[in-house]
Amino acid sequence: MGDRVCTLVAGGAYAERVVAPADQLLPVPGDLSLLEAAAVTEAACTVYSNLGMKEPLAAGMSVLIQGGGSGIGTFAIQWARAMGAQVFVTAGSDEKCARCLNLGAQRAINYRREDFSRVILEETGGRGVDRILDIVGADYLESHLRCLAHDGRLVIIGRMGSTVDLPLNLGLLMMKRLTVAATTLRARPHAQKATIVRGVRDHVWPLVAERRIRPVIDSVFSMRDAADAHRLLASGRTVGKVLLTNPQFS
Repeated sequence: MGDRVCTLVAGGAYAERVVAPADQLLPVPGDLSLLEAAAVTEAACTVYSNLGMKEPLAAGMSVLIQGGGSGIGTFAIQWARAMGAQVFVTAGSDEKCARCLNLGAQRAINYRREDFSRVILEETGGRGVDRILDIVGADYLESHLRCLAHDGRLVIIGRMGSTVDLPLNLGLLMMKRLTVAATTLRARPHAQKATIVRGVRDHVWPLVAERRIRPVIDSVFSMRDAADAHRLLASGRTVGKVLLTNPQFS
C-alpha cells in the first residue's frame, strides 16, 4: 500500500481513476515525479517492444527514428544511445533537430529540406541502417527499403502519411533480406502487454532511474484545458510529451 506506481492502460486514461491489471503496473523509477513517470511509461513500452524484443537493437548497430521530436522519438533516441547504437532521426524543423542532437542523436535530418534516405546512405557509406522505427507508413515505404542495410528491419508503428496502401517492392525486400513488421500497442492481448511491461521493468527502468534516460516534457495542461493541449499537439511545434493533470490529485 502507498507505493507510487504508473501503468500501461488500454485506453480511458483521461479518467480521474483507472483500474489496471497488476502485471501492467510499474514502480515509479528512482526519484521521478508522477508527471515524469507519466511521460515515459507508454513511450518506454512502445520503444522496448519494437526495438528491444524481437531482433533487438544492439551495440554497434544503427537506427533511424522517424519523428525524433515526438514523445516516442525523444525516448527512443536516449534508449538507443544507451544501447550503444548509432542514432539517426528526422524532424520537421531545425530547432527540433537541435533538440534531438542534444538528446544523443548522431545526425538529425530536417525532412522539410533534406531527403532522409539520401542522407542516411551518405552517412553510412551506402550501407544503410539496421533498424527503422517508422510513424509515417506508406508514404515512406520505398525510401525505407532503400536505406535499410542488408538483413535490416523496418517497424511501422503509425500511419501519419497516406492511408492508401502502396505496393511492396518484393525484389528489393528479397535481395536485401529485409524484414517489415507493423505493430500496435493498445490492441495487444493482455499477456503480451504484461510481458512487455516486465521487460521494461527489468531492462529499461534502471536506465530511467539512473537518469540515463530523462523524460522530455513539452508542456503540462490542466484536464479542463485538454482541448488546448490537443490544439498544441496538432500544431506540430512540440518536442516531447504534452501532459494532462487533474489539479484535484496533483
